[in-house]
Amino acid sequence: MPKPSIQNLTVTPTMNSALNPHTILIANDDSSFCLLIEEAFHEVRANLSLFFVEDGEQLLDYLYRRGPYQDPLNSPFPDLLLLDLNMPRLDGREALVQIKADPKLKTIPIVILSSSYHEEDISKCYDAGANSFIVNPLTFDQLAVAMQSLCNYWLSIVSLPPKKL
Repeated sequence: MPKPSIQNLTVTPTMNSALNPHTILIANDDSSFCLLIEEAFHEVRANLSLFFVEDGEQLLDYLYRRGPYQDPLNSPFPDLLLLDLNMPRLDGREALVQIKADPKLKTIPIVILSSSYHEEDISKCYDAGANSFIVNPLTFDQLAVAMQSLCNYWLSIVSLPPKKL
């Protein structure tokens, strides 16, 4: 399963992000959906660096700078994490709990981006510290609108916490 390329998407930067592109880490094992997310962010025309991991264990390795993620230039600390719930090895629910329990990681804004629309999943994610929950949009246009709204809110309106690692 090929992973999307890691790339900077730099088009029409906002005043705040002109010099410092925002980093979004996407934890999702569906490579096709990751390609759609990448294309949706390209449509948004934001100054972003997107990084992808395929499961919760890779996510924690990335955040703790273990294994192939030791170099902060190749795996910068994220401003925002998009987290899928249903991933192999360590699922998003477990990863969310571990991240929010760690004082060095708990301030990372985490947006759940999942195909689940079950009230129990939504409630448990908020209880565990998720900042938002988005049910995967059904069309690409809806995904692009969701990513635009996400960028507007999390990367333009909100004051993000300082990076701790």
